[in-house]
Amino acid sequence: MNKILSADNIVLKHHDRTVLDHISLAIHEKEIVTVIGPNGCGKSTLMKVLLGLIDADSGKVWQQKNLRIGYVPQKLQLDERMPLTVLDFLKLVPKTKLQTIESWLDRLSIQRLAQQPVQKLSGGEWQRVLLVRALLTRPDILVLDEPVQGVDVQGQMELYTLLPQLRDELGCAILMVSHDLHLVMAATDNVICLNGHVCCSGHPDDVAIDPAFNHLFGEAQRTGVTPPIAHYTHHHDHKHHSDGHIESTGSCCGADSKEKDKRQEQQS
Repeated sequence: MNKILSADNIVLKHHDRTVLDHISLAIHEKEIVTVIGPNGCGKSTLMKVLLGLIDADSGKVWQQKNLRIGYVPQKLQLDERMPLTVLDFLKLVPKTKLQTIESWLDRLSIQRLAQQPVQKLSGGEWQRVLLVRALLTRPDILVLDEPVQGVDVQGQMELYTLLPQLRDELGCAILMVSHDLHLVMAATDNVICLNGHVCCSGHPDDVAIDPAFNHLFGEAQRTGVTPPIAHYTHHHDHKHHSDGHIESTGSCCGADSKEKDKRQEQQS
């Protein structure tokens, strides 16, 4: 896969505190990458540096030429006095046709909100509207900063199920900030665990058993900072019957399944 966005040795300081300490990463086309870490670890700051919204003190950000970015920010507040419906808000995206807006509203099951004032939307509804806004740019990469903040668990699961579908439909990469590794695992190709610096990175199964990841859990518990939630993936080689007994069905994945089971035993 071709690289479309990268960072090389990014350093950013705020007063005497190093917020980002020599961060390097690369995003490839059609890849879903999730950045996780405790509150205040620099996740949102890193997103803004990658998008060119703030400048790093040193290091380099590279973007593929003419890269189209669809950005869903963590927060976007509009003037309460501004009479703006969802449809009016989405029409502000340049070169957007009404038919395209209506199609995306339908795709995300929020067509009923078209004439609603944006100030009256719930947190989950507003996040979906912001996602439509980002999708209208026909992005090469979709960047989501805590997209499920204020969204109930059902809404979170629906969004994480939707993301791989959008990736396949649009052929775009997805870069996402999240606390919830256990929910995003199925929708993520690679995870970057951040705590000012890159603690570890790789496939979710590998990150979850990495000593640096587990050390971050321990550190978060000692300092009272909320850590990301670990996931557990259960690869079934048996069947649960309604009367409660369990029937073995044998391994369906051979050596690969055994290796994953070994990893999960270490994790649990």
